[in-house]
Amino acid sequence: MSKQAEVAAAVADLDFANKKYQIVLDTSAGEIQLDLLPEVAPEHCKNMIGLAKIGFYDGLIFHRVIAGFMLQGGCPSGTGTGGPGYQINAEFNPTSHVAGVLSMARSADPNSAGSQFFICLADTPHLDGQYTAFGKATDASLDVVQKIGAMPTKPGDRPVEDVKINSVKVVEI
Repeated sequence: MSKQAEVAAAVADLDFANKKYQIVLDTSAGEIQLDLLPEVAPEHCKNMIGLAKIGFYDGLIFHRVIAGFMLQGGCPSGTGTGGPGYQINAEFNPTSHVAGVLSMARSADPNSAGSQFFICLADTPHLDGQYTAFGKATDASLDVVQKIGAMPTKPGDRPVEDVKINSVKVVEI
């Protein structure tokens, strides 16, 4: 079932012109604060804010972790195949995929992003211009990102021990 109408209602009052927003992931490994970049990817920022506001991410896991590359979450099924029931178009921009950058996961179709996101663990320039970067972990949060990225995984790059996203909140900064 599509969450698009709920997301649209949840972001109706956003004001990117006058306010800055941050997504705060309370995870079982610690807190990750993500500063959003609406100046380069406003629709992706709106999408993640909306999904966070309706509680979509609460209770999900980081289902894919590749050491030295990235950690991925936002799949409601925990398999890497689920989403919010709709897709958003790519907003490629000049933001480099460096350690801590927040970007949207997608299928082979550039316009297939939905709810799944990833956070880079290292500089990954081959992703630049191929995936929509739309935020960055704060310096204070990079240690939690790296901690998750160092966890042992089993086949399919799934952490041996689930890393849960307990809750997600949106903060005006």
